[in-house]
Amino acid sequence: MKTRLTEMLGIQHPIVLSGMSWISVPKMVAAVSNAGGLGILATGPLDADQTRKAIREIKSLTDKPFGTNATLLFPGASENAQVALDEKVPVINFSLGKGDWIVNAAHQYGGKVIATVVNHKHAKRAQDYGCDGLLVTGHEAAAHGGDATTFCLIPAIASAVNIPIIAAGGIADGRGLAAALALGADGAAMGTRLMTTQESPLHDTYKNLSIEKDIYDTVYSTRFDGLGCRVLNTKAAKRAIREGLNIKKMFQALTNSKDIAQQLHLPYFKLFIGVLASGWKNAMQLAYMANAFKAIRVATEFGDLTTGVLPVGQSTGLIKDNPTVAEVIERTVREAEEISLNLAKKAKPEKAQASKSEKPKAKPRAKTTKKSSAPAEA
Repeated sequence: MKTRLTEMLGIQHPIVLSGMSWISVPKMVAAVSNAGGLGILATGPLDADQTRKAIREIKSLTDKPFGTNATLLFPGASENAQVALDEKVPVINFSLGKGDWIVNAAHQYGGKVIATVVNHKHAKRAQDYGCDGLLVTGHEAAAHGGDATTFCLIPAIASAVNIPIIAAGGIADGRGLAAALALGADGAAMGTRLMTTQESPLHDTYKNLSIEKDIYDTVYSTRFDGLGCRVLNTKAAKRAIREGLNIKKMFQALTNSKDIAQQLHLPYFKLFIGVLASGWKNAMQLAYMANAFKAIRVATEFGDLTTGVLPVGQSTGLIKDNPTVAEVIERTVREAEEISLNLAKKAKPEKAQASKSEKPKAKPRAKTTKKSSAPAEA
């Protein structure tokens, strides 16, 4: 299946693995790229050295195009993006920050840059400073979807920009891919669907939950990680949202931020002072993030149902099995192609009928009169 996205990135299928922390690891990224899609490495939990090692591992597992992401709001994200540039990663995806410097550096070696956006303002700005594509995230998506739903957001932004669009949010099969293409997208990101596959490192407890849950079994709130975030509806998730960032949670954030600093090999004192210096609002946001990181990690890696919280999209209700990555991608593309063909077939009789009704009618034959035998008047 060819689209502007496949031609721009040199991939076979217009399907992208979202960069999900502790899930979009090198083996998972390579599995998606080897299956013809675009795998994106999640660098949020990694420091610069770990990011470099992960990129080189991906290169050893696939010769296909792949990407890395950088959530610029997070500590260490700029350093990770610089590593990706140094390693000449084919595609860099950034979010929650201005990435014009990434665009300029990536274009020097022929790399492509895709900005994650949730509204017109950010979409136009990203196009203006040279981004090659957009990952447009609707309200149905896991984690940080926008206020508008995919079916409204994608056509609206497609009318406002002229660069390729990857639709994210609510897409888990060929019907979703076909719909995204019809709305004006050039491809689809499938995070929730691909996290429940055999190659995914997601703990089996949450894979089974993702299969069991319905489309209604997610919750969306700003009280989990400080941003509008969609997660799987569990007792732990509801408790985390109910508590928000109370006094107890603020003390927990201090402990969890120490773990993050250690994980990213950042001096804690430097991190702490930097957070305070960034302003109270940003400090509160990072405190939320510190607690959320811990909850997501224990859910993903250990299957913890007591304190773990897993970001998933509403499309979790469309997941009924745990296949391989290749099976998901092949099935999705096949379904989308069949849907497109069936729609074309349905349209043909109407077109033929219209053509028939528009066929010009034969002109009526001219009447003839008998010649009179009476003599002409003198």
